[in-house]
Amino acid sequence: MCFGPFRQLCHWGPFVALFLIFYITGTAVMCDLFYWTPNKDSLLSIVHFVVLSSWIFFILWNYFHAVFYGPGFVPLGWKPENPEDEKSLQYCHVCKGFKAPRSHHCRYCNRCVMKMDHHCPWINTCCGHRNHAHFTYFLWFAPLGCFHATIIISVTIYSEIYKQLYSPRKYRRPNNIPLGVEFGLPQLFMSFVAVGLAIGVTLAVLFLFITQIRSILKNESGIENWIVAKAKHRHSKMESKFVYPYNLGRKRNLLEVFTWQGRPQGDGISWPVVEGCTQYTLTIEQIAQKQLKKERMIEYIVIEDYEGSWFPISKGCCTCLCFPLTDEPRIEIDEEDIIMVSRWKKYWLYGEVQFINDGDESTPRIRGWFPRRCVKQNAGHICKDDVDDTKKKR
Repeated sequence: MCFGPFRQLCHWGPFVALFLIFYITGTAVMCDLFYWTPNKDSLLSIVHFVVLSSWIFFILWNYFHAVFYGPGFVPLGWKPENPEDEKSLQYCHVCKGFKAPRSHHCRYCNRCVMKMDHHCPWINTCCGHRNHAHFTYFLWFAPLGCFHATIIISVTIYSEIYKQLYSPRKYRRPNNIPLGVEFGLPQLFMSFVAVGLAIGVTLAVLFLFITQIRSILKNESGIENWIVAKAKHRHSKMESKFVYPYNLGRKRNLLEVFTWQGRPQGDGISWPVVEGCTQYTLTIEQIAQKQLKKERMIEYIVIEDYEGSWFPISKGCCTCLCFPLTDEPRIEIDEEDIIMVSRWKKYWLYGEVQFINDGDESTPRIRGWFPRRCVKQNAGHICKDDVDDTKKKR
């Protein structure tokens, strides 16, 4: 059992991330000691070894800060100081409080996260207000370290295979073999695995780094990017222009995240906004989008029980094979339940179970996917798919 902050590391994500960090770095150091062993006669070899060793320090320093700092959570039961502002905010039924501007509820952390960008399984927490800078630094140093390791390991593999096969007489092993260990078949196999992992990590993490930098330059989280896209589309129909309130210019956007103290500016509740906007410009837009979504929902009645299985064999092979490509939950439903559906797929639907006391804000929401064959559309409602099918026939 894990106690204290170290429980954050007790998850498959940190296990895999730390394994990759230590395995790639350890193999690179091993290869460096075999072929570029640091010694007092070669200052360059010493500098090279120090640079190689420094990568793991910077990687782990920012990784553990991203994990243990956390994204910053909105206090449970939080309310704005002015009660009039409550109508401009969304209410969280899990945290029993209002969602502060730019915050969103994470179902994995089970809390409302300040300026939530996304939930990252590799650090087993969200990337948000407090740890955004360290998370981005980690995404920068990890590819640099892996790229350096790729070069060292690749040169070592080349030296061991190519030179021994084609120039065995001219090739000489290093005189100062560390700890008296020969570079044999096990070490060669480790090197092949490590270089493959290093190349994969370099490309994947570098892509994530570019994505994060683009978001920071716009001062726009991943979730907000989606909200803004829908806002621009909605306002274009109304012949009005939506202004994103947090884009202060590239320089100020960078300074909002990266500071000399290592901590971001602000308290994660109130934010500087552009002229003409308020703290609640984006939250009001979110409420309008959710209201529009609610109006488009279709009511369904459950005709078959569903226990929430990800692969419900009893519901047909097509239902099992054509499952939604998302990690969103599958919900348990009972016969005669009422569900308001907001998303449609051929064999699956996404919706929210309705309760008798639905107006009570303390009632938790049950939302997720379930097989389409388990429900039927309530009389008087027209399904979006049915309308599309009618149009096609015409």
